[in-house]
Amino acid sequence: MRQRDKKQVSSNRSAEKLTKGFRSIAVFLFFMSGIINILALTGAFYMLQVYDRALTSASMPTLLAISLLAVGLYFFQGLFDMLRSQILVRIGARLDRQVAPLAHQVAVDMPRFGFSTAEALERGRDVDTVRGFLSGQGPVALFDLPWMPIFILFVYTLHPLLGALAIGGAVVLTLLTIATELMTRNLQSSTHHAVVTRNTIADSNARNAEVLKAMGFASRAVARFNRANEEHLTLQTRANDVTGTFGAISRVLRMILQSAVLGLGAYLTIQGQLSPGAIIAASVASARALAPIDLAIGNWKGVVAARSAYGRLKETVAALASMTTPLELPAPTCSLKVEGVTVAAPGSGRVLLSDVTFELKAGDALGIIGSSGGGKTTLARALTGIWPTLRGSVRLDDADLAQWNDAKLGSYIGFLPQEVALLDATIEENIARLEEAPDPHAVVKAAAAAGVHQMIVRLPEGYRTELGPMGASLSGGQRQRIGLARALYGDPFLVVLDEPNSNLDAEGEAALTTAIESVKRRGGIVVVIAHRPSALAAVDLVAVVQNGKMSAFGPKEEILAAMLHSTPPAAAPGVTKVRERAAG
Repeated sequence: MRQRDKKQVSSNRSAEKLTKGFRSIAVFLFFMSGIINILALTGAFYMLQVYDRALTSASMPTLLAISLLAVGLYFFQGLFDMLRSQILVRIGARLDRQVAPLAHQVAVDMPRFGFSTAEALERGRDVDTVRGFLSGQGPVALFDLPWMPIFILFVYTLHPLLGALAIGGAVVLTLLTIATELMTRNLQSSTHHAVVTRNTIADSNARNAEVLKAMGFASRAVARFNRANEEHLTLQTRANDVTGTFGAISRVLRMILQSAVLGLGAYLTIQGQLSPGAIIAASVASARALAPIDLAIGNWKGVVAARSAYGRLKETVAALASMTTPLELPAPTCSLKVEGVTVAAPGSGRVLLSDVTFELKAGDALGIIGSSGGGKTTLARALTGIWPTLRGSVRLDDADLAQWNDAKLGSYIGFLPQEVALLDATIEENIARLEEAPDPHAVVKAAAAAGVHQMIVRLPEGYRTELGPMGASLSGGQRQRIGLARALYGDPFLVVLDEPNSNLDAEGEAALTTAIESVKRRGGIVVVIAHRPSALAAVDLVAVVQNGKMSAFGPKEEILAAMLHSTPPAAAPGVTKVRERAAG
């Protein structure tokens, strides 16, 4: 319980880092806004002096003096306003630099836990939303709102009735602002979810463009997108209608109030209770008093969006803070132990793999076979730490994967997924896993081990060839062999290959066998998931995974012979003994 409380406190402190350093700037901007709003009284004072002093005295020097003073005050108001705007823009840029990498780090991890790509990318858009808000007029309105009493007090000093009228207008517009907030809060949340749904469908359609085109159901995919887009547009239109309606009402009320102030001022002047200059001054000051409310209502959609985005960013930072930094462990050299591993699909929670146990020693190569959908790829994701285990543990040299730093653990693991996805970078950068200054010898060594060096050097740019999005310029076999080279880069201790020969020709399969044997010779461990028997040429052990269970584990010859003779693999001679040795 105490440990949980410590993690909560740590998360809260990390979330507070989002505003660290910004609070003092916010205080500074608050007082700067006060200066700007005091200087904004220049127009009212100028009108008062012109009508009540310069015109009554017919003095040109007086008119010139107060005009020059007004120009100087306007200059300082504009200067402070410009500085405030530039500071807000830089606050947004600073927040972006500080949070965008964290948001992207979470976005990279989110698909592992069942979130769509569109949902993951929303974290980056949240940063853009907050930065865009800080660069707009929304913060200006919020900083000016607390200084409204200055203008109302000025109007009140001209005449109490005018002050009461200005206060009444401010109360009405404030109630409109509250009504806007209440009516847009739920709409904004629903609109955000609709945007994510629409973007998820768009991303899915783009990734399956070839299938949609080849089999002629692109129009149905577009229709599905249109339905999601229509829902998004409906919600967005409703939200815009609310803010637009209240914004229009606030502008009309402000004009009515300004005219009412002029009318009441004229009445008081006729009654001899007010000077002509005070009429204009009161009108200017009351309009300026209510301008921040009008501006806030007009920008309320941005305020709500920025607040929601900031809340999600706080959750992002808190989630990263809850992750502890483990002690750096030495590189694994001895064993891989899988102990009672149960894995559920992220998102749905459906158990895909249950109670799998085995052990591999340095120099072992294991082939995993079984029917499609039986849990083989799920096991590969558990071995590499892509999917967390529901129960049980995966251990390298007796240390659970959670005890390793992600970057360090990644350097000890080589992984070739079933669907090879290459980065939009050069071949060298792909093989070297985006290292800043990779060792050229290590890059060439990995490529040669995968049997792809000759193909690479025949390209016009060689290892510096840009692959483009998803490596689409290469064939499936070439992508797979470059992916294999990436898995072998840096001589990782554990190499997990998910159907590594699905796109390979005979030459590629020979290179794959050679690569597996080389990993075994240097004391590494290889796990190969295979449907084609040729991928098992270099393995010593075979496991059968079907229906989410491991039904057999043992020497390759015994397991394959048992399957060939339709003997239940678990009953094959020697399997029990091997299991005991593995569990031992």
